[in-house]
Amino acid sequence: MLSQQELSDRFEIQDLVFHYSHLIDTKDIERLREDIFTADVHIDYSAFGGSVGNLEETLAFLKASLTSGMFPNSQHLNANVQVQLQGDSATGRVMCFNPMEMSLGEGKLHTFFLGLWYVDEYRRTDKGWRIARREEVKSWTFNLPDFMNF
Repeated sequence: MLSQQELSDRFEIQDLVFHYSHLIDTKDIERLREDIFTADVHIDYSAFGGSVGNLEETLAFLKASLTSGMFPNSQHLNANVQVQLQGDSATGRVMCFNPMEMSLGEGKLHTFFLGLWYVDEYRRTDKGWRIARREEVKSWTFNLPDFMNF
């Protein structure tokens, strides 16, 4: 049976995961620095052609790709949040269903879907739980534009 602390930790990590998706979809990239990631975070978005790197490299990549108008709308829908607690650290695997709209210019939009897993490491900090490591793992894609090949 889980202790009250373990239940609380699980809910806090689940809220962290959902808050990450909200910030990505609202393009509030700078808040990831304070609300989501540790200062020494390592992020690997390479499964879908994204960056691999530290906090500053990740924020620069997200700002360039999400606030440029290339992807006017997205939804990162998370489910099956699996968390394994080890005191002040934890690991997790989170399912993500990600519909995206891509601007093709001249007012044309193309909608595609990504299925992925986030494989995470979390750390309790003085500000609460934060993501210390995140890797996207490709599951499937649907209706990608012809020039995208993941």
